[in-house]
Amino acid sequence: MNRINLVCLGVRNIEKSLSFYKSIGFKTHEKENSSVIVFFDNEGSKLELYPIEELAKDINPENPPPIYQNGFGGITLACNMKSEKDVDDFIKLVEKYGGKIVKKPQKVFWGGYSGYFQDPDGYYWEAAYGPNWKFDENNMLIIE
Repeated sequence: MNRINLVCLGVRNIEKSLSFYKSIGFKTHEKENSSVIVFFDNEGSKLELYPIEELAKDINPENPPPIYQNGFGGITLACNMKSEKDVDDFIKLVEKYGGKIVKKPQKVFWGGYSGYFQDPDGYYWEAAYGPNWKFDENNMLIIE
């Protein structure tokens, strides 16, 4: 097993999160804004939104794990871009639709260019570009 097919984000308000992700370019077949669960089709994987309380109960119905209210849980998600301009344009789009910019795009220690934002539930996302990055025919990042 060497793959991740699905990343699930537990969200507090599925309608708000659905609107946010659709607004910044994520594609879904979902027509309703009041769905119980939402899947976004991405190149190579899927992003899922699911009510956080239900996700905790899915892990353990009798003793669900505690839900963090604030802070950093040690996980970030990333959108890898093909240019610095793509990073800048995406960060502007995220901000336009309510994402909180926590680190403006800038040159970073590893030689690339990146910035961070938080979605409506506080999940941290990085938008990044690396000058030596390559992408395959499915737009998946190649790391050699």
